[in-house]
Amino acid sequence: MDHRRDGVLRPAELAGVAPSDERIAAGPVVIVECVENIPCNPCVAACPKGAITIEGDINDTPIVDFDTCDGCGVCISACPGLAIFVIDASDRNLPLVSLPYEFIPLPEVGEAVTAFDREGNEIGDAEVVRVLSARALDRTPIVTIALPPGRAMDARHARRKDRPE
Repeated sequence: MDHRRDGVLRPAELAGVAPSDERIAAGPVVIVECVENIPCNPCVAACPKGAITIEGDINDTPIVDFDTCDGCGVCISACPGLAIFVIDASDRNLPLVSLPYEFIPLPEVGEAVTAFDREGNEIGDAEVVRVLSARALDRTPIVTIALPPGRAMDARHARRKDRPE
């Protein structure tokens, strides 16, 4: 089954939008997991470095210049499809993922949360290391979680442990 039927990106599709392992290890970098051809471009306008572009018409998918991107994360909250994440695996023992979080109450720094993959499968515990919530973020808070080594490219959601399934 391809992503167009279930919304889940496959490894071949991820290879087309993800930076190299070397770039991921070099420091924070954005990953735009938007593969739908729809008229949308707020990520392009949000990027202060101009690292995100759309070639062709507005229906094409975003392209990231990973050499220009510094992983600031401004684009995360601008994405109405919740398809943008920042990965920072510069500390291989403590990879970080910043992701949009649209549930209340927000988790708190230091809180243990459960991390989930693209398909909604639990991948393990994570710790909240940063929570950004401001009007400038278009009312979409950004939560950064620390994961076990090797899981940064897997985690795409987190849930507070006190939140029912």
